[in-house]
Amino acid sequence: MSRPLPRLEPAGLDGWIVRLFNDIDEANLSWLAALADRCRTAFGAALVDMVPSYTTLLITFDPLLLSPAEARDRLMVLLDDLEPDASGMAGGQVYELPTWYDPSVGPDLERVAGQTGLTIDEVIAVHSGKSYRVFALGFAPGFAFMGLTDPGLDCPRLDTPRQRVPVGSVAIAARQTAAYPAETPGGWNLLGRTCARLFDRHREDLSLLKVGDEVRFVPVSREEFERHGGDTTPTEDRP
Repeated sequence: MSRPLPRLEPAGLDGWIVRLFNDIDEANLSWLAALADRCRTAFGAALVDMVPSYTTLLITFDPLLLSPAEARDRLMVLLDDLEPDASGMAGGQVYELPTWYDPSVGPDLERVAGQTGLTIDEVIAVHSGKSYRVFALGFAPGFAFMGLTDPGLDCPRLDTPRQRVPVGSVAIAARQTAAYPAETPGGWNLLGRTCARLFDRHREDLSLLKVGDEVRFVPVSREEFERHGGDTTPTEDRP
């Protein structure tokens, strides 16, 4: 495991971005978890929020309680002898998302198969054959960036994003995977659709998934998908 080479980048008058790594790797999470835990203690009441990503941690603080220079000094002390916290990775929940893989709701399945040299059934088997770690939340409420997918499924984003991607759409881009929590524009490759409710305004925890959670996409038949309340309306193939 390589040690981080942290860089501090200003994020306005009330925030710092700590860039620990340049490359996406699941091992990064243990370092980010350790830094987040230290920040909670070191910043105390001055801490407003923390937003982790694949390689960075954004820390926002109350500028009435802490100046940017003081916040930077605290972060430098925390980073001086930082060690990874494996328990930060193990503390997440494990979720299985029932997923109907089918060209009608996964219009990019055939193209992904062609690009990767796999059959459609092999694409489904490879994508559903491993668990994924949630690295970050963003883009839309409840949208979880997960990885890393098998290298054999490495496909770029669409040249022209779709204007409408249906809620629950399961997709891949580069070596990431995700499920759309709401209908939004999107440029990822659609493989299928999950019936899991990923974002719910009436739920205490609005987002089902959180950073550090482990997710597995479980293939189900159309009948089982419908039985769980899934929407089988076909996705438009064109962007």
